Amino acid sequence: QVQLVESGGGLVQAGGSLRLSCAASGSTFSRHVMGWFRQAPGKERELVAGLSRSGDSTFYADSVKGRFTISRDNAKNTVYLQMNSLKPEDTAVYYCAARRQNNITRVTNFYDYWGQGTQVTVSS
Repeated sequence: QVQLVESGGGLVQAGGSLRLSCAASGSTFSRHVMGWFRQAPGKERELVAGLSRSGDSTFYADSVKGRFTISRDNAKNTVYLQMNSLKPEDTAVYYCAARRQNNITRVTNFYDYWGQGTQVTVSS
């Protein structure tokens, strides 16, 4: 069992930056693929960034490429999402998710554990 707790959300002006953190409990964090999803009101939850177990393989949604960076520290059981050049359309609840299978996928049902979410609001 893995429990995930996100932090770092908040209100920021367009063009600003935020760093989200997701702390995982348990000793198996390094054996999970990690993903950051987001869900805006009235929209489906979408994968923003994904990271392999070792950190050597990543996925980014086209909408965030070049602006967001996902990373992990397996010694600290933590995954991060650095978000730069934020835009109002980045406003959403951001969720951290973990997957036991060793491949990154955009399918939400294929992730085994989820955090409670953290709100990110970008003002224009």
